[in-house]
Amino acid sequence: MAFAPKPGCPMCGIVATAAVHPPGQSPRLPNCPDAPAEPEIVWRDENFTAYREKVHPVSSNGHIIIAFNLHVPSIYTLSSSDLPLLVNVRNLGRRLLSPSSPRLSVFSSDDTSTPSAPPQHTESQFRIGFIAPPFKDNKIPITDHLHAHAYLAPADLLGWWRGVAYGPLAWYAIDDLIAEIRESVSNNRVKSGYDNRINAPIDAVPEAGARTGAANGDEYTASSLAIPDVEDGLATPSSSNTSFTSSPSGHIPHLHV
Repeated sequence: MAFAPKPGCPMCGIVATAAVHPPGQSPRLPNCPDAPAEPEIVWRDENFTAYREKVHPVSSNGHIIIAFNLHVPSIYTLSSSDLPLLVNVRNLGRRLLSPSSPRLSVFSSDDTSTPSAPPQHTESQFRIGFIAPPFKDNKIPITDHLHAHAYLAPADLLGWWRGVAYGPLAWYAIDDLIAEIRESVSNNRVKSGYDNRINAPIDAVPEAGARTGAANGDEYTASSLAIPDVEDGLATPSSSNTSFTSSPSGHIPHLHV
């Protein structure tokens, strides 16, 4: 299996134990003393496991780590067919940090009391992205299992040394990564860096830019890392990825609307 779990990888340990751990409890992280001993799992699905960073958060307003369930070594392993995965990471990070939404977790609490209305966050407060290798967060020193950081600015708990990893030298904002991949494979010139890009029309189509091909209809789309959700209607239980494949004749199949 490609990207199979790596023995001794702390992130693989979190992913594996979160898959079978009883609700309301947290898996332990035995191989990384600087990482949280008991991560609070806040989300798990076929592709991602997210936990709340409690020991070494960079922001007192919230810090979530979203790990790929597969042992993907870095962002440079991703291709344009993984654009929907990146869009899901961005949306998941925003939802888990949003105070206006209930916790989206398969490990939900039994507490049914109504919380007080929390303050709303502005668009500019959301920080979601990756620390590009060879840089790393020295408090969470995992460099070979792809994971995204999602936190709310300001990073008041960061410190100057960790600030290098979350600064312009090492930080790869997920919006920039999505835009640059789309720009490299399509005619949709979504320039990175412009204001209010979150409302760009192309962002309404998560799969935009995920398919590549020639003018004659031949498609060269690589297999995605994503594990399909059968309920989406795009795959069957035996499918191995969510990428669209061309017909035997090499032409893109018709889409029924």
